[in-house]
Amino acid sequence: MGEGAAEGDDQAGKAQSQRRLAQWVRDYSRLPGIPDEFLGPDGAPRAVWSRFFDAFGALAPDEIERRFGMADRHLREAGVTYRAPGDSADRPWSLSHLPLLIDEADWKQLCAGITQRAELLELVLRDIYGEGRLVAEGALPAAAIAGSPEYLRPVCGVPPPGGRYLSLYAADVGRGPDGRWWVLGDRTQAPSGAGYALENRLVLSRAFSDLYKSMNVPRVAPFFEAFRDSLRARADRDEPRIGVLTPGSFSETYFEHATLARYLGFLLVEGDDLAVSDNRVHIRTVAGLKRLDVLLRRVDSNSLDPLELDASSRLGVPGLIDVLRKDGVVVANMPGSGVLEARALLGFMPALSRRLLGEELKMPHIATWWCGQRIARDEVLSRLDEVAIEGAYRRGVPGFDSNGPVLASELDAGGRQRLIDAIGARGMDYVGQEVVRLSTMPVWEQGQITPRPFVLRVFAAATPDGWAIMPGGFCRIAEQADARAVSMGDGARAADVWVVSGKQVSTATLLPATDKVRIRRIAGVLPSRAADNLFWLGRYLERAEATLRLVRALGSPSGPNKGTAASLQSAERIQRLLVAWGAISQTSRAAPGRIAAEALQSAERFGSALSLVRAALRTATSLRERLSPDAWQVITEMAERLAYEVEDDDSVLSAAELTLQELASFAGLAQENMNRAAGWRFLDIGRRTERAINTARFARQFAYDEAGDEDLDILLTLVDSQITYRSRYLLAPILAPVRDLAVLDSYNPRSVAFQVATLNEHIAALPSLKEHGLIEQPQRLAVAVQAMLATAEAEKLEVKTLFSLEQDLLSLAEAIGLHYFPHGPNASRPEKLTGLA
Repeated sequence: MGEGAAEGDDQAGKAQSQRRLAQWVRDYSRLPGIPDEFLGPDGAPRAVWSRFFDAFGALAPDEIERRFGMADRHLREAGVTYRAPGDSADRPWSLSHLPLLIDEADWKQLCAGITQRAELLELVLRDIYGEGRLVAEGALPAAAIAGSPEYLRPVCGVPPPGGRYLSLYAADVGRGPDGRWWVLGDRTQAPSGAGYALENRLVLSRAFSDLYKSMNVPRVAPFFEAFRDSLRARADRDEPRIGVLTPGSFSETYFEHATLARYLGFLLVEGDDLAVSDNRVHIRTVAGLKRLDVLLRRVDSNSLDPLELDASSRLGVPGLIDVLRKDGVVVANMPGSGVLEARALLGFMPALSRRLLGEELKMPHIATWWCGQRIARDEVLSRLDEVAIEGAYRRGVPGFDSNGPVLASELDAGGRQRLIDAIGARGMDYVGQEVVRLSTMPVWEQGQITPRPFVLRVFAAATPDGWAIMPGGFCRIAEQADARAVSMGDGARAADVWVVSGKQVSTATLLPATDKVRIRRIAGVLPSRAADNLFWLGRYLERAEATLRLVRALGSPSGPNKGTAASLQSAERIQRLLVAWGAISQTSRAAPGRIAAEALQSAERFGSALSLVRAALRTATSLRERLSPDAWQVITEMAERLAYEVEDDDSVLSAAELTLQELASFAGLAQENMNRAAGWRFLDIGRRTERAINTARFARQFAYDEAGDEDLDILLTLVDSQITYRSRYLLAPILAPVRDLAVLDSYNPRSVAFQVATLNEHIAALPSLKEHGLIEQPQRLAVAVQAMLATAEAEKLEVKTLFSLEQDLLSLAEAIGLHYFPHGPNASRPEKLTGLA
C-alpha cells in the first residue's frame, strides 16, 4: 500500500514537471540552421536537459523565484562586478539562472581537442621565439608574426623560466553547423574568465545545491589545485612566493584578479608593488623587499617592462625582461605568448598540426584567410559578400568604427569600396572569415525558456602530468537572438557550465589533506601598497564617522538650534569644521537641516559623508582579496544608503544614525575577525590617527578657554563620552574635566591619549627598517606626543597647545606614510630588514 502510494506520488510529480516544462518551452524553437543545446536535430530535448528539467520542474514556482533571488543576492553581497571597456564605473555581474549543460561523452571529445590545441600552440611558441624553423622553412610567413604588436623581439632566444611558454590557455568555442565544437579564437596572452567561472559555480551550486548534486557535476577545485601546484613546482625553491600581477582596481576584470588571488592563496600585486634587485623580482612590503618567485600576470605583454617594451607603461616592472633572461622569475604566461591570438595565424594551424604533432586537428576552427598572402587575398575579395572581414591582430577592423567584424554585404557602395581599397593597400592587417552564427542554449526570461546564442571559453592548465582541463568553463550569452560574437562588454550575461556525469564525482576541494597540513603562524607578506590602502581605508571611515557625528549634532532637535546667541555660535563652530574639511561649501544661517543634508550626501563636496564613504569603497576595492564578504557588504551598503536622497530633517538624522551603526559594525568586524598581523595594524593605525586628529580639532573648537555648557556638551557628544562624564562628575559640563576626558584620559577609548597610546603599541610591533637599533621617526614622534599628553594638566591645556597637538598628529601621519608606503624613501631600499617577516 505504502509503495503504491509513493509510486503514485512520483508519477504525479513527474507529470507536473512535464506540464511546467511544456508551459515554459511553448514558444521555444531552434533558429534555422543553427545548432541548439536544448533541442537536438530531431527537435526533441536532449537527454541531459530532460534530466535537468525533470528535477527543475519539480520545484514550485515560488521556490524557483526564491532560489533565483538567492543567486542574485549572493552576487550583490559578494560585490561581483565587471567594467566594460570605456566605462568609468563597475557593472553588476549578470548571471543566467540556468547553467549550460554538456554531456560527459561530448565533453571528453571537447577536452581532447583543447588538449591537442594547447600542446600545438606551446610548440609553435617555442619555435617562434627559439629556432625559428617554421618561418625559415616557409611553414609560417614572417610578416604574419612580425606584424603582430604582441610579437616581442626582446624575448627572442630567451628560454621561459620554469620551462613553459603557456601555463594557462583558453579557447573560445561554439558548435558548428555540423553539431561539432569549433574553435572561434585562442586566448594565450592572459586568459580571463576562470575567476568568474569559479564565482558562477559558487552561486549556482548554492542556489540549486540539490540539482547540482543530482546531476553529478565535477567540481572545478581539482583544476585550480593542479594549476596552483604546477606554478609552485616551476619555482626554484620549496616555499615559493607567487603573485597575481593586476593593472589595478580600474581594470575591467579586477574582481576576477582578486578572486583568483584569494582562492589560490597568492598575493595580489600591481607593478608599483614590485622592484628588481640582484636579478630577482621583489615585492615592496612594510618589512622591506621580499623575493617573488612566480608572477601570474593579468597585464598585457607590452606593458610589462617600460625599459624594453612600452616606455609609457605604468603597469609593469622596470627590468623584468632582463630578470627573465637571467632565469630570475617565472612569468605565466611568458611575455610574447599573445602573438598566437592573432587571427592571421588561424589558417595555418591545420598544416602546423600535421607538421609538429603528426596528426590532424581534432577540433576545427572557422575558416580563415589571411590577406597578407596574394592567393588568400584574392579569394577573400572574390567572395567579399560571403565572408566577414576582421582585423588580423586586434579586435575590430582597421579603418572602420566597429568592435566586431565588418560585412561587406551590409556596407553602402562607398564603404564597400573603402574596404576593398584598404585590403588591397595593406592586406596583412585583415583576414576574411567564414560568417559564424553562434549556436544557442536555453535561458530563463520572465517565466519562459528561450534560445540565446552563446560562446564557451574552456581553460587548460599546464601541469607536470600534461594539460588539465577545467570541467566546465566560462559561458557568455548574447542578448540578441542572432549574434555573431559575444563579449561581456556588449551587454551579454554569463552562465555556469555543468558537465553532467552518469556516476558520482569526486568532492575534492582546494583544502589540503588533513595529514599533510603544516602548522603555521607567520603573518605573511603585506605589500606596502596594501598597507597604504588599509591605512587610508581606516582614515576615510573614521573621517566619515566624525562628519556624521557633526551632522547629527547640527541637525538634532536637542542640538544648537534653539535660536539663542550661544546656540548660534555653537552651530557656526560646527559649520566651520564642516567647511574646513570640505563637507559643506560655506557657513550660513540657512536651516540647519539643509546644511546637515549637504554635509551628509553632497556628491560635489569631497568631505561629505557620501564622498568619504565612496572614497573608502574605492580604496576597499583595491583590497578585495583582504576583506571578508561581511566587511565588503557593510561598506557597499553604507555607500548605497547615503546615495538615497533624503527628504526632510528626520530622514537626514535617520540616515546618519544608521550609517554610524554600520561604521560600528565594520569596526567590530575588524576588531573581532582580522588576524593581528600588519594588515590589521595599518587599518587600525589609520583609524586611530584620524580619530586623534579629529578629537584634537573638536577640543580646540569646543573646549576653548571661555567655552560654555552648550559647547562642552557638544564636545562630549562628538567624542561619545557623555555617559562617562556624567557618571564621574554628576555635574554640568566643566571645562577642565571635559578637556581631560576628551584629550588626556588614557582610559577613555575616545580620547586623544588613548589613540596615541594605541598608535605607539602598533608602531612598536611593526618591522624595523634599520639594523642599528635606534628609534625610527614614526615611533619617535608617537613617543613624544604620548609623553606630552601623559605630563599635561587639563587646567593648563590651552587652545594653542591643542593646535600644536593637532599639528604633531598630522606630522605623525605623514611620517608613517613616508616610512612604510610605496611613495616613501624606503619603498625600494634593498637593505636587510629586521622585525616581522
